Amino acid sequence: MKDVLHQLLNQCIEKGTEEDLHALTYLLEGFQKKIDKPYTQYIDGLLHMERKIDKEKKTCEITVPLNAVWNNSLDIVHGGITATLLDTVMGTAINAILKEGYGAVTNQLNIHYIAPGTGDTLRCKAEIIHHGAKTAVISGEVFRDDGKKIAHGTGTFFIIQKKG
Repeated sequence: MKDVLHQLLNQCIEKGTEEDLHALTYLLEGFQKKIDKPYTQYIDGLLHMERKIDKEKKTCEITVPLNAVWNNSLDIVHGGITATLLDTVMGTAINAILKEGYGAVTNQLNIHYIAPGTGDTLRCKAEIIHHGAKTAVISGEVFRDDGKKIAHGTGTFFIIQKKG
Protein backbone atom coordinates (compact mmCIF):
# COMPACT_ATOMS: atom_id res chain seq x y z
CA MET A 1 0.00 0.00 0.00
CA LYS A 2 2.82 2.42 0.85
CA ASP A 3 4.44 1.86 -2.55
CA VAL A 4 1.16 2.69 -4.31
CA LEU A 5 0.80 5.86 -2.23
CA HIS A 6 4.39 6.93 -2.90
CA GLN A 7 3.90 6.38 -6.63
CA LEU A 8 0.59 8.29 -6.66
CA LEU A 9 2.03 11.18 -4.65
CA ASN A 10 5.11 11.39 -6.87
CA GLN A 11 2.94 11.45 -10.01
CA CYS A 12 0.82 14.25 -8.54
CA ILE A 13 3.91 16.25 -7.62
CA GLU A 14 5.47 15.77 -11.06
CA LYS A 15 2.36 16.50 -13.13
CA GLY A 16 0.47 18.93 -10.87
CA THR A 17 0.24 22.67 -11.36
CA GLU A 18 1.04 25.07 -8.53
CA GLU A 19 -2.69 25.24 -7.80
CA ASP A 20 -2.89 21.43 -7.73
CA LEU A 21 0.06 21.24 -5.35
CA HIS A 22 -1.42 23.91 -3.06
CA ALA A 23 -4.70 21.91 -2.93
CA LEU A 24 -2.84 18.65 -2.27
CA THR A 25 -0.84 20.27 0.53
CA TYR A 26 -4.05 21.56 2.12
CA LEU A 27 -5.64 18.09 1.99
CA LEU A 28 -2.53 16.34 3.34
CA GLU A 29 -2.22 18.85 6.20
CA GLY A 30 -5.83 18.11 7.14
CA PHE A 31 -5.22 14.38 6.91
CA GLN A 32 -2.15 14.80 9.12
CA LYS A 33 -4.31 16.56 11.74
CA LYS A 34 -6.59 13.51 11.81
CA ILE A 35 -3.61 11.19 12.22
CA ASP A 36 -2.20 13.36 15.02
CA LYS A 37 -5.58 12.97 16.80
CA PRO A 38 -6.96 16.46 17.39
CA TYR A 39 -9.82 15.34 15.10
CA THR A 40 -11.96 12.25 15.52
CA GLN A 41 -13.22 12.08 11.94
CA TYR A 42 -11.48 12.51 8.60
CA ILE A 43 -13.91 15.21 7.42
CA ASP A 44 -12.97 17.35 10.44
CA GLY A 45 -9.31 17.25 9.50
CA LEU A 46 -9.85 17.63 5.77
CA LEU A 47 -11.96 20.75 6.33
CA HIS A 48 -9.59 22.02 9.08
CA MET A 49 -12.57 22.52 11.45
CA GLU A 50 -12.25 24.56 14.62
CA ARG A 51 -15.19 23.93 17.00
CA LYS A 52 -16.58 25.83 19.96
CA ILE A 53 -19.29 24.08 21.95
CA ASP A 54 -21.38 25.80 24.63
CA LYS A 55 -23.37 23.05 26.37
CA GLU A 56 -25.12 25.54 28.65
CA LYS A 57 -26.45 27.64 25.76
CA LYS A 58 -26.95 24.49 23.63
CA THR A 59 -24.97 26.00 20.76
CA CYS A 60 -22.01 25.10 18.58
CA GLU A 61 -19.83 27.14 16.25
CA ILE A 62 -17.46 25.81 13.59
CA THR A 63 -14.98 27.86 11.58
CA VAL A 64 -13.19 26.54 8.50
CA PRO A 65 -10.60 28.14 6.20
CA LEU A 66 -11.61 28.18 2.56
CA ASN A 67 -9.56 26.54 -0.15
CA ALA A 68 -10.08 26.06 -3.88
CA VAL A 69 -10.50 22.33 -3.16
CA TRP A 70 -14.05 23.04 -1.97
CA ASN A 71 -15.08 25.29 -4.87
CA ASN A 72 -17.51 24.51 -7.67
CA SER A 73 -17.08 25.46 -11.33
CA LEU A 74 -18.12 29.06 -10.51
CA ASP A 75 -15.15 29.35 -8.10
CA ILE A 76 -17.39 29.59 -5.01
CA VAL A 77 -17.84 27.08 -2.21
CA HIS A 78 -19.74 24.03 -3.43
CA GLY A 79 -23.23 23.74 -1.92
CA GLY A 80 -22.42 20.24 -0.73
CA ILE A 81 -19.61 21.60 1.43
CA THR A 82 -22.00 24.19 2.91
CA ALA A 83 -24.49 21.38 3.58
CA THR A 84 -21.77 19.29 5.24
CA LEU A 85 -20.84 22.20 7.48
CA LEU A 86 -24.46 22.79 8.50
CA ASP A 87 -25.04 19.10 9.17
CA THR A 88 -21.84 18.89 11.21
CA VAL A 89 -22.44 22.01 13.32
CA MET A 90 -26.03 20.99 14.08
CA GLY A 91 -25.08 17.38 14.81
CA THR A 92 -22.26 18.50 17.07
CA ALA A 93 -24.60 20.79 19.02
CA ILE A 94 -27.05 18.00 19.86
CA ASN A 95 -24.46 15.26 20.37
CA ALA A 96 -22.61 17.46 22.87
CA ILE A 97 -25.54 17.48 25.29
CA LEU A 98 -26.87 13.93 24.98
CA LYS A 99 -26.60 11.44 27.82
CA GLU A 100 -23.78 8.91 27.74
CA GLY A 101 -24.61 6.04 25.41
CA TYR A 102 -26.77 8.10 23.04
CA GLY A 103 -26.09 9.78 19.74
CA ALA A 104 -27.97 11.80 17.16
CA VAL A 105 -28.18 11.11 13.43
CA THR A 106 -29.61 13.34 10.73
CA ASN A 107 -33.18 12.60 9.73
CA GLN A 108 -33.87 15.67 7.61
CA LEU A 109 -31.79 18.63 6.49
CA ASN A 110 -33.33 21.74 4.89
CA ILE A 111 -31.04 24.42 3.48
CA HIS A 112 -31.70 27.81 1.98
CA TYR A 113 -28.70 29.10 0.04
CA ILE A 114 -28.64 32.90 0.23
CA ALA A 115 -25.29 34.17 -1.08
CA PRO A 116 -22.09 32.75 -2.60
CA GLY A 117 -19.48 31.25 -0.32
CA THR A 118 -16.36 33.34 -0.87
CA GLY A 119 -13.60 34.86 1.23
CA ASP A 120 -11.02 33.33 3.53
CA THR A 121 -13.20 31.49 6.08
CA LEU A 122 -16.72 30.29 6.78
CA ARG A 123 -18.27 30.40 10.25
CA CYS A 124 -21.23 28.16 11.08
CA LYS A 125 -23.48 28.48 14.09
CA ALA A 126 -26.13 26.10 15.39
CA GLU A 127 -28.72 26.38 18.13
CA ILE A 128 -31.00 23.66 19.45
CA ILE A 129 -34.64 24.65 19.01
CA HIS A 130 -36.25 21.47 20.38
CA HIS A 131 -34.79 18.54 22.29
CA GLY A 132 -37.24 15.71 22.87
CA ALA A 133 -36.75 12.12 23.92
CA LYS A 134 -36.47 10.78 20.35
CA THR A 135 -35.85 13.80 18.12
CA ALA A 136 -34.19 17.18 18.12
CA VAL A 137 -34.71 20.18 15.84
CA ILE A 138 -31.76 22.49 15.28
CA SER A 139 -31.26 25.75 13.40
CA GLY A 140 -28.00 26.61 11.69
CA GLU A 141 -26.46 29.49 9.77
CA VAL A 142 -23.29 29.89 7.69
CA PHE A 143 -21.48 33.24 7.36
CA ARG A 144 -18.61 34.47 5.19
CA ASP A 145 -15.72 36.29 6.85
CA ASP A 146 -17.26 39.63 5.77
CA GLY A 147 -20.31 38.79 7.94
CA LYS A 148 -22.68 38.03 5.05
CA LYS A 149 -24.99 35.06 5.70
CA ILE A 150 -24.64 32.53 2.88
CA ALA A 151 -27.01 29.82 4.10
CA HIS A 152 -29.68 29.06 6.66
CA GLY A 153 -30.75 25.56 7.55
CA THR A 154 -32.79 23.47 9.91
CA GLY A 155 -32.26 19.86 10.75
CA THR A 156 -34.22 17.12 12.46
CA PHE A 157 -32.13 14.52 14.22
CA PHE A 158 -33.12 11.10 15.58
CA ILE A 159 -31.76 10.38 19.04
CA ILE A 160 -30.65 6.77 19.20
CA GLN A 161 -28.94 4.49 21.68
CA LYS A 162 -25.41 3.60 20.62
CA LYS A 163 -24.60 -0.05 20.06
CA GLY A 164 -21.80 -1.72 21.88
